[in-house]
Amino acid sequence: MAYKVSILPAALRQLADLPRADQRRIRDKIERLGADPRPPGVKDLQGKRDYLRLRSGDYRIIYTVDEDRLGILIVTIGHRREVYRAL
Repeated sequence: MAYKVSILPAALRQLADLPRADQRRIRDKIERLGADPRPPGVKDLQGKRDYLRLRSGDYRIIYTVDEDRLGILIVTIGHRREVYRAL
């Protein structure tokens, strides 16, 4: 089953501010989430029970999965040292 991937406007702005090579790599990972919302390497975010974290180099993609509606919501995208402060 394919999941519908949605990205919050703030996350889109964060993605647009990144270098082009990193943008391509992150977009590719986000597209693959539609087929497998929990690929190898995904971890639950400690302290935030519904959030998952996906690594892409030095950047992190924070998202939630809605199993009932088969949806994925990308909440934030950012550098590993800054992304967790925004939550």
